[in-house]
Amino acid sequence: MSRDASTTQTFADDDYVFRMGWGELEQLQEACDAGPYVVLDRLVSGRWRMGDISNVIRLGLIGGGIEPVKALKLVRAYVQDRPPLENLVLAQLVLGAAVAGAPEEEVGKKSEAPGQNDPTNSPTENSGSEPSTATEPSSASPPSRSGE
Repeated sequence: MSRDASTTQTFADDDYVFRMGWGELEQLQEACDAGPYVVLDRLVSGRWRMGDISNVIRLGLIGGGIEPVKALKLVRAYVQDRPPLENLVLAQLVLGAAVAGAPEEEVGKKSEAPGQNDPTNSPTENSGSEPSTATEPSSASPPSRSGE
């Protein structure tokens, strides 16, 4: 995903850029008779309708720069002529990127506090102190007396 809410995904016969801008989201709303977030909720919760999947993918292709006629041909061949679950995840990804955008943090960005999340970095690792292996006597039992 990128900052313009586009995502490149393998679909049909190639890798395609999918993007749903304001105009595509309005068209989706008209086609599905529901707002974009309602459609996304249906896609994620399993209450989707057939048109939810095909319209998201078609409009995502158009918003990504594919000519509308080619987008329609691709959707007819690779969505409408296939089992719906084959394209459900793609529709979720495309619409999710459109309504939520991309994460603010870049992948691979270093943490500001190095070593904070490193499980191999122990705060006492280089302290110079001998590790303690002896156990402390329990305060619940009285100390033993010699000679008893």
